[in-house]
Amino acid sequence: MNKSDLISEAHKILGDDTSKATVERVLNAVLDAIRESVARKETIQLIGFGTFSVASRAPRIGINPRTKAKIRIPGKFVVKFKPGADLSRAV
Repeated sequence: MNKSDLISEAHKILGDDTSKATVERVLNAVLDAIRESVARKETIQLIGFGTFSVASRAPRIGINPRTKAKIRIPGKFVVKFKPGADLSRAV
């Protein structure tokens, strides 16, 4: 399922009370809010759905598979998602 499929599904659930354009604006607003919160390294908890959080990865040494040379991989921040109970049960 891609973003337009998700918008169509949400529109079906909401029915004729809401236009597809409104559903798309709401979805974009939610995604923007999640993106901005993660950029500020905040945790977003959606009860029943899951939790988005930011974790730090330490720098490490890796190996180039082609040359077998050791390379330094810099540390970085990554987004983690832990599914909530309702989402886990649905799967």
